Amino acid sequence: MDQLLIIFASVLMLLGLIGSFLPVLPGPLTSWAGLLILYFNPNIELSNTTIIVTLIIAVLIWVLDYIIPAMGTKRFGGTKAGMIGTTIGLILGILSPIPGGIILGPFIGAFVGELLNNATIKTALRAAFGSLLGFLTSAFIKLIVSIVYLGLFISIIWSHKEKLF
Repeated sequence: MDQLLIIFASVLMLLGLIGSFLPVLPGPLTSWAGLLILYFNPNIELSNTTIIVTLIIAVLIWVLDYIIPAMGTKRFGGTKAGMIGTTIGLILGILSPIPGGIILGPFIGAFVGELLNNATIKTALRAAFGSLLGFLTSAFIKLIVSIVYLGLFISIIWSHKEKLF
């Protein structure tokens, strides 16, 4: 049973890494769920403080994930139309078979959204660049947190390997 929990927790940790780039999966929160499963494993000693602190960080990153791309778009002169275009472009980019669609989608979406809002090409390009920068910043932060959680996960498993395997 312990091995099954570890396998399930490992899957959540990997999904957390993938979720750093895919907006449908909250990366750090998914990774945190893997840590939570370890917490409930009777053969692993994990403090309440660790679980609470990692949860607070995961929730904070989840909230920032919605704020950072919008801030990037707004900071570079984008409007609500550009932010809506970014979201639509992100969804289409994920579904697109084109390599790099997840990066190009938000950029193109913000650009088109701004153009539909009667912005100049220069303004639309600036907003699109801000959207891209915000998306990449958010993804990088989520990836770093998910990697830290994976490192913590591996460290915990490694320190309890005698009891588990």
